[in-house]
Amino acid sequence: MQKLMDWLEKFVVPVAVKIGSIRWLVALRDGFISTLPITMAGSLATLLNALLNTYPAQWGWTGFINAVAPIVAIDGLVYNGSLAIFALYFAVMWGYHLAADYDTDGLSGALVSVAAFFMTINSNAVLPIAKALPKAAADTLTTAGATVTGSTVSVAGAFSMANMNSASLFTAMIFGGIAVVIYIWLMKKDITIKMPDSVPPAVSKAFTALIPSIAAVYIVAIINYLFTQVTGQFFGDWLSKTIQAPLIGAGQSAGMVLLVSLLVQIFWFFGIHGPNVLGPVLEGIWTPAQLANIQSLKDGTPFKYFWTRGSFDAYVWFGGSGGTIVLLLAILLFSKRADEKTVAKLAFAPGLFNINEPVMFGLPIVLNAIYFVPFIIAPFINTVIAYVVSSLGWVAPVQVAVPWITPPVLNAWMATNFDWRAALLAIVNMVIAFFIWVPFVRMSSKVAAETDDTTAA
Repeated sequence: MQKLMDWLEKFVVPVAVKIGSIRWLVALRDGFISTLPITMAGSLATLLNALLNTYPAQWGWTGFINAVAPIVAIDGLVYNGSLAIFALYFAVMWGYHLAADYDTDGLSGALVSVAAFFMTINSNAVLPIAKALPKAAADTLTTAGATVTGSTVSVAGAFSMANMNSASLFTAMIFGGIAVVIYIWLMKKDITIKMPDSVPPAVSKAFTALIPSIAAVYIVAIINYLFTQVTGQFFGDWLSKTIQAPLIGAGQSAGMVLLVSLLVQIFWFFGIHGPNVLGPVLEGIWTPAQLANIQSLKDGTPFKYFWTRGSFDAYVWFGGSGGTIVLLLAILLFSKRADEKTVAKLAFAPGLFNINEPVMFGLPIVLNAIYFVPFIIAPFINTVIAYVVSSLGWVAPVQVAVPWITPPVLNAWMATNFDWRAALLAIVNMVIAFFIWVPFVRMSSKVAAETDDTTAA
């Protein structure tokens, strides 16, 4: 055991610490976290419309549907203003945090990031049509500047909401990052316009950011122009098809899911916040999958992904990383150590809402050799079980974003649009984790008792 811990501390911990100190990764994680209110609003609207419209329509409740039509319409507006343009919100927060983390003006960084995003996505709105239009109608649209094909009508210069949802997330991430990095570099080189001290701070700050912002925007514009000229397509369209879609697809593989689950636990054991360190991976791969499922719920179409960002929270990280609410239960029931019982009593209430720092650092679990094995093994086994069950379709996929503070079991039930089987899976995983933790809780009590006897002697 000690040799394993020494090896991890020598080779794994330094890497985790280095990753956790990379400012642009921290900014990327904070950018995703900052969009949480928007994500929750859009997810709630989608869930309500499923309850008020989608299911009642399947059941033939026409009168009920007509009665709640205003609520459904309001929910639709909420969705259009939130998840339908999620990539735009992310571009804002990504640019803001990246610039701020490098001690430059965050608002200017946000504006530069958004400008880069809009220059990169397709500015032609494509509208599908059920059947070919009559020649007179097609000619009218063509005269107005649209391009009419057999099954679509394309309008140049009109941004489509379809190009601003999670499908364009990587586009916002890459070109927003490029633009803001250029802006930061020029700001650090002090290639700016200096204003007299008498000028109001807001005006002075705007002029200071003028040259770096213009340069950043123009460089991104040149890159996109050349790319379009060479390939004949917008970078955002190319990226979504060739990189983002395959990467999200890879996130459905057992290897990727299990590796990330394992690394989160290893990092946490050494006191490094695993979900934060791996935030860019967790959010970059599995959040778009979750948003795509939310869109499928809204449209009433089949779900594309069985494993999303919320799957970890629903089936593995109940009470926080490691499923520590189960450890607290085991301590309260079987531990003979007064110190552990005291910590468990204090940490149980926060643990119900997935706040597990009190137990991680108060028990502690961090660098606790006795609890190393269950802290690694229990979540890993839970992930294996949840992955297999989810991939077989025995539970509904996560299709609703719920607040991370939602208690265990309730989280799984709500996130899967109230699938009782998901709640049952969460309970089963908790029971399994409980029996993995119990022997080590008893071992901890035994070791403490033997240590006390030795000390007394």
